[in-house]
Amino acid sequence: MSDNPRCTGYAPAPVSRRRLLTQFGMGLGGMALADLFPSVNAEASDGDVAPVRRAKRVIFLFQSGGPSQMDLLDYKPELNRRHGEQLPEEVRRGQRLTAMSGNQASLPLVGSPFRFAQHGKSGSWVSELLPFTAQVTDQLCLINSVHTDAINHGPAITFIQTGSQFAGRPSMGAWLSYGLGAENKDLPAFVVLVTKNKGGQPLVARLWGSGFLPAKHQGVRFRSGKDPILYLGNPAGIGRKTRGRMLAALRELHEMQQATHRDAAIDAKIAQYEMAYRMQDSVPEVVDFSDEPEHVLRLYGDDVKTPGSYAANCLLARRLAEQDVRFIQLYHQGWDQHGNLVKSIGRQCMETDQPTAALITDLAQRGLLEDTLVVWGGEFGRTNYCQGKLSGKQFGRDHHPRCFSMWLAGGGVRPGMAYGQTDPLGYNVAEGGVHVHDLQATILHLLGIDHQKLTFKYQGRHFRLTDVHGDVVDPILA
Repeated sequence: MSDNPRCTGYAPAPVSRRRLLTQFGMGLGGMALADLFPSVNAEASDGDVAPVRRAKRVIFLFQSGGPSQMDLLDYKPELNRRHGEQLPEEVRRGQRLTAMSGNQASLPLVGSPFRFAQHGKSGSWVSELLPFTAQVTDQLCLINSVHTDAINHGPAITFIQTGSQFAGRPSMGAWLSYGLGAENKDLPAFVVLVTKNKGGQPLVARLWGSGFLPAKHQGVRFRSGKDPILYLGNPAGIGRKTRGRMLAALRELHEMQQATHRDAAIDAKIAQYEMAYRMQDSVPEVVDFSDEPEHVLRLYGDDVKTPGSYAANCLLARRLAEQDVRFIQLYHQGWDQHGNLVKSIGRQCMETDQPTAALITDLAQRGLLEDTLVVWGGEFGRTNYCQGKLSGKQFGRDHHPRCFSMWLAGGGVRPGMAYGQTDPLGYNVAEGGVHVHDLQATILHLLGIDHQKLTFKYQGRHFRLTDVHGDVVDPILA
C-alpha cells in the first residue's frame, strides 16, 4: 500500500539497488543546496548577515494591468492642486512615453478624484476606493517607490514574474519550487489561480512556467468547475484501483529501463504520474468550501460563493497555505485603465478590496500570517497626466514604469510602515527606490534564500531570478 492513507489499490514497486543509490545521490545534492540556507549566525561572503528564513510560503496577489497608484495608495495633494496644468519638463526629464500618449501635444496633469484619509496607528493614507484595505493598514508594509525597466504589459508582466523581459525564464514560483521543494507531497509546490471571466491583458502559461528548470517546477493552474485541474481524472471506465495497478506496472517497466539506460526524465515522469494520482484525493478536498463556517464566508464577501471569482480564489489561497503549498499565485485582470478610469477602477476595487483584506485578517487569525508572505501589486503604475483629452471626470492614465505602489504583509516584513517616496507630482522616485529585482531579492531573503546563490546553469551561464543585480530592502524587514 502507498504511504498515503487515502490512496488505495496502488502498491509501489520495490526500490532497486540502482534507485537507492540514485536517491542517495539526490540526498547529496540536497546537502549541497543547504548552502543556500546558511545558519542564523553565519556570515555571508560580503560581510552581511546571512538570510534568516522568516516565511515558509508566498501568496502573490497580482493585479494585472497596472493599478493607478495615485488613485489608491500614493496620496498626492500637490497633483490635485495643479490639476489641468502641463507636465513640467523638469519633472519628465525627457523620459520616454508609450506610443499611446507620446505623440500628444498636451500632457495635462490629473489629480485623483477620490478622497484619501489616514488610517490605523500607522496613519497610512488610503483612498476611499479601498475601505477594507484601510482597516488592515497596520498589517501592511506599503512601498510607494517600486520601479521597473519595462513600459508595456508583456515585457513588464514577464519581468516581475520571471526577472527578465524576455520569455523563457523560470517564474518566481518555479524558482522557489526548485530551491525549496514541496512541503506537502499530495499537492503541487506552485499553484496558480486566475479570476474567471475577466477581460484585460492576456495571461499566458509561460508566466508561471519553469523555463529551463525541470518541468516539475512549473505552476499548476487550478480552475473553477467540476475539474479543478485538467486531465487529472481517470478516463471513462477506469477506476481508482485500476489506475493504481497501472502506475505500479508502469513504474516496474521504468525500473527495468533505468537499470540499463539511466534517464532522469523517466524518474521525473513517474513522480508526476504519482503526484497526479495523489492529487485525485487532495485537490477535491482543498477546493471544497463546504466545511467553511458562515462567518468566514461573510468575511470574504458575497462573491466567495462564486467559483473562480477573486474572492473565492483568495479563500482558496488561504486553504492552500494551510496545506503548506509553497507559492500561490493569484491573477486578477482589468487594471489597464487608459480611459474611463473613474468607473473602471471603482469596479476593480469592488471586486478585490474586501477579499484582499479578508485574506490578511483570516491568515492573521489562524496564526498563518507570521510565516506567510503576502504580496500585492501589478507590473507597473499609471501616469500622473491624462492619456488623450482631459474632459471632466472622463479620463484615463497611461503606463508608468518609473514609480508605482505595492505592499507586502506577514512573513517577516515590518507591519504598519510606508517605505519610499515619490516626488510631489507622483512622477519619479524621490527616496528609497525599490527596483523589481530588489523586490525579488527581498522576497527570496524572507524565505531564507540568498538570491545570488539560487542559480541554474543553462547554455553555459548561471542564471538567477534577479539576473545580475538586486539588493535586499533591509529597512522593511521586521
